[in-house]
Amino acid sequence: MGWTDERVELLKKLWLDGLSASQIAKQLGGVTRNAVIGKVHRLGLSGRAAPSQPTRSVFKAPRPVRPATPAAPRRVEAAQPVVRAEPRPIVYDEQPGSATVLTLGAHMCKWPIGDPSADSFTFCGKRIDEDGPYCAGHAKIAYQPQQARKGKANDLARSLRRYI
Repeated sequence: MGWTDERVELLKKLWLDGLSASQIAKQLGGVTRNAVIGKVHRLGLSGRAAPSQPTRSVFKAPRPVRPATPAAPRRVEAAQPVVRAEPRPIVYDEQPGSATVLTLGAHMCKWPIGDPSADSFTFCGKRIDEDGPYCAGHAKIAYQPQQARKGKANDLARSLRRYI
């Protein structure tokens, strides 16, 4: 459908009344929302009534402070000091392996031994027991349990949770 004078006047009226382009397109019929927006821009209709929006409160009263509830008294027993063992590095005797790049098979340990640029570079080559690329000894070195982080990260995360 084309833009007749009557449709343009109706468009101007609806636009100044604050209707959206989608609503105007439905009322006019035969035009799309984008066609309405294009015509509004070509006509230079910039001023329009703002759609009603709920008013926002400028000041929000703080929550009342809750009184601290006293905790039930606890019986304190003499606690024995907790001694945490420092993780010991796993030492694995590195001897020249039995596999080279050309002889390395699917069920052989792929732990590299030596300098890759040297002629004496080999792989462990022992049989692997489980899923994974390494034998039991090298798997212990490669997959160490995660250490608990101390202090700063936990405190930071805890303080950030207050604001999220």
